[in-house]
Amino acid sequence: MPLVTIDGIQTRYETLGSGPPILMFSPGGFNATLDAWSSVGVYARTRPLDYLSRHYTCIVFDRRETGQSGGRIERVTWADYVEQGKGLLGHLNIERAHVMGGCLGCSSAVAFGVAHPEAARSLVLYWPAGGAKYLSSSQDRFAAHLDFVKQHGLEEVVTLARESGKSFSADPRCGPWAAVLRSDPAFARLYAGYDPEQYLLIVAAMSRTLFDRDTVPGAEVDDLLRLQLPALIIPGNDDSHATSAARYLQECLPLAQYWDVPVAEQTEARVRDRLLEFLAAH
Repeated sequence: MPLVTIDGIQTRYETLGSGPPILMFSPGGFNATLDAWSSVGVYARTRPLDYLSRHYTCIVFDRRETGQSGGRIERVTWADYVEQGKGLLGHLNIERAHVMGGCLGCSSAVAFGVAHPEAARSLVLYWPAGGAKYLSSSQDRFAAHLDFVKQHGLEEVVTLARESGKSFSADPRCGPWAAVLRSDPAFARLYAGYDPEQYLLIVAAMSRTLFDRDTVPGAEVDDLLRLQLPALIIPGNDDSHATSAARYLQECLPLAQYWDVPVAEQTEARVRDRLLEFLAAH
């Protein structure tokens, strides 16, 4: 698959199909790889790439710090995720695209809309991650990693990430740079020698600023209330994708269309028809 460097960080991406472009922020939490659109949870069941790519150019990519994309030790913010997507559109010479997010990718999608409304035709927010339980579990994940670093040091994080092969989502001890530690030996050497006190401060701040609310993180409510982009919201209903998170976006986005269909009735055919109907209208 092709690679491009955006803001000094390697991004693995793929374009599928032809037609109007859709920039797709992957689901999967801290394992937001491009293949998650076909292999993770509800997306494996409803297979959105299969039918969207028949009508649109689907731009999928490994979010920074996941899959084969690179990373950098810094306090990563939603703005950093947004700029990765915006940089990818620039690389592909695309001025304007539909923007779709799945799971935690919805946070990047709404942040993209706020930061670059001129570059977005619409927003598709498929099972936005959020809710009180999700906030707690997200903060607990970072806390578990910080505890491991304090007890064992950064060299042991490198060893664990390589031996386990697991993502930060699957094994919090591995930390948010787990994938890069496996794919980039030079980064792993830099990481192992990083000042541990500085590292702890960076990760603590990253946790606090990425997950700062029990609704949907990513964009401030005042900015969402002013955002004049059509949006389709498909609600989830579990501990990571609370229905309240989807309802929050419905309340905040002036041009939102909330698809009020229970999860059990969100079949592949019904999701396909609703997505294609919404995208064709915008």
